[in-house]
Amino acid sequence: MAGTRPYPDEPAGPFPSPTTVLEDREGRPIEISAEADFGEVLEDVVEMYDQFDPTDRAQGIPPTGESRIRNWLETIADESVNVVARHGEDVVAHATLVPDTDDPESIADKGDIEWELAIFVLQDYQRAGIGTKLLEHLLGHASDSGIERVWLTVERWNNPAIALYERVGFESTGTESFEQEMAIRLE
Repeated sequence: MAGTRPYPDEPAGPFPSPTTVLEDREGRPIEISAEADFGEVLEDVVEMYDQFDPTDRAQGIPPTGESRIRNWLETIADESVNVVARHGEDVVAHATLVPDTDDPESIADKGDIEWELAIFVLQDYQRAGIGTKLLEHLLGHASDSGIERVWLTVERWNNPAIALYERVGFESTGTESFEQEMAIRLE
């Protein structure tokens, strides 16, 4: 197996697979679904990120401005694994795994490469349990797809995000200045 990061010895999981409908802590019905063809929901996800509070950005993402958001999403869309949460017709959260490789041929065997995680929840839907469920379903979908190793970086002072990642099984693997790196091995 290729890879440069340390991963936990023990796999985490199992995690649920999408699609599901749940009620968040505010009593709102939220549908979580995997997106096999991300192009079909691209405009809805662009609209979500366009509403995203720029002060909640992490490490430069999501970008600001509709055209930069669309460009970013189109760049990662083809090879990424995506799960979205909807409240009614509106996308209110998005989680993605992006292959950490420069070799597009290596993506065919998803278990041989590392995948970087990004997750964003609109401010009005944060602290309502959506992020946890979205993350669990993304990891379930990833495991179903043959993905074994997922990593992320989070700002060290973002204690709510770190607690969320630890709750689902991520472990700290290193710290670089203001970022905390975390990783999980999937069943």
